[in-house]
Amino acid sequence: MALLPFVSNVQAEDKRPNIILFLVDDMGWQDTSVPFHTQKTPLNNRYNTPNMERLAAMGVKFTQAYASSVSSPSRCSLMTGVNAARHRVTNWTFTKNIPTDERHETLKMPQWNVNGIQAVEDVPYSFPVTSLTEILSNNGYITINCGKAHFGATDTPSANPVNLGFKVNIAGHAAGGLASYLGTERFGHNSDGEPVSLFAVPGLEEYWDNDVFITEALTLEAIKVLESSIEKKEPFFLYMSHYAVHVPLQADNRFVDKYLQQGLAQSEADYASMVEGMDKSLGDIMDYLESKEELENTIIIFMSDNGGYSLYGRTPPLHTQNLPLRSGKGSAYEGGIRVPMIVYWNGTVNPGTTINDYVIIEDFFPSILEMAEVDSYDTKQQVDGVSFVPILRGKNIDNDSRSLIWNMPNNWIAGDNRIYGIGATCTIRQGDYKLIYWYEDGKKELYNIRTDIGETDNIAESFPLLTKQLSELLSDKLRSVGAQRPFFISTGEPCPWPDGR
Repeated sequence: MALLPFVSNVQAEDKRPNIILFLVDDMGWQDTSVPFHTQKTPLNNRYNTPNMERLAAMGVKFTQAYASSVSSPSRCSLMTGVNAARHRVTNWTFTKNIPTDERHETLKMPQWNVNGIQAVEDVPYSFPVTSLTEILSNNGYITINCGKAHFGATDTPSANPVNLGFKVNIAGHAAGGLASYLGTERFGHNSDGEPVSLFAVPGLEEYWDNDVFITEALTLEAIKVLESSIEKKEPFFLYMSHYAVHVPLQADNRFVDKYLQQGLAQSEADYASMVEGMDKSLGDIMDYLESKEELENTIIIFMSDNGGYSLYGRTPPLHTQNLPLRSGKGSAYEGGIRVPMIVYWNGTVNPGTTINDYVIIEDFFPSILEMAEVDSYDTKQQVDGVSFVPILRGKNIDNDSRSLIWNMPNNWIAGDNRIYGIGATCTIRQGDYKLIYWYEDGKKELYNIRTDIGETDNIAESFPLLTKQLSELLSDKLRSVGAQRPFFISTGEPCPWPDGR
């Protein structure tokens, strides 16, 4: 009698790594006790982030990691691998079909993709994509959005992250901020349960009327989903996307008193408490994974979506909250685009090490797919990002051979903020040098970032040939990706590119 082959009812365990992208909103390069500069700074001594210290000791920190200067462009680049100049989501998205640009006296802003990225092609003013999470989901990952989404405008499909390939969505929607961090304020809902504004955080009713900060609530909800994923023995991708430390500045009561006792003003104590609450979330998730013996099989990537907030609400003098970097969120200067980044990958990265090569937010798309061992996929969009996995594996990279570009043909906030690097600009980083071009009047600023990290010495006139070369390179790159530029109100003509064309 022939023997039938044995068939097991037990599903084979998928040994691919879990991946957590721990993204913090508006966290500056110096908003941590982990030094990302060449030495500790006074701001590093202000903040208490022991779990970031723990993660850095276990992994590698990147000292020159870049994002866009505001949220939506970064998040859209992250999910697509596309530079913001190409996907044209160059300012923050919110209400369907309505730009968020502030009025400018001399410039008219272009019709950028105000509706964000979309998985479908019939949404006007949007960029059709095959998202990172759609690819991961199609390749066996449980994909989880926990917290801020901000991928598409209200009343568009991607306002709900599920329509971009997330299997689970916790508290994510179109808004890029929130009405309240406090459970006692129902995270922005009134006593009848109605939202007080479009910034009210959806879901999380379980925590309403309790003295709980939203950072803690999101962490508890994330762990519940991880529990289910681990039981199923399926790899997960957790996009742990905190609303912290975005305004409004509100005290996390677990931590604020000690900062007040240190003599900080209320607003700065509130901010520091929000930073520490975010750090506790990181530690709680790491502790949970360790208790489940999953930490060693989980890659953790820590990142911020733009530079630290240094505007209204912070204690004066403003735009000093990211020192030694100049300015902050919304700015073309380093304070607006350079962000903290740490990667833990057991068995791949050398613990406690530092990488000084520069990377940019669109690099996360190919990097995460390579980490997930997804090597065959098609996308609607052309991917600009470059995987940083080879850097993590110890390969030497020649930064001088790669250019990073930014394009913000927008007026992010009202008023004359040019001294802070805020306005309609385009920028290129090539090796040690960085060129900023102002669309309004064609002014150029050139800095040696290695020797002048605070961008205090504009050397454009001293190095005319280098300024010309970078202007031409930046212009060629912007034209090649179909970048947009503002128009002069007086003539209706487009502003020249940096090379004058």
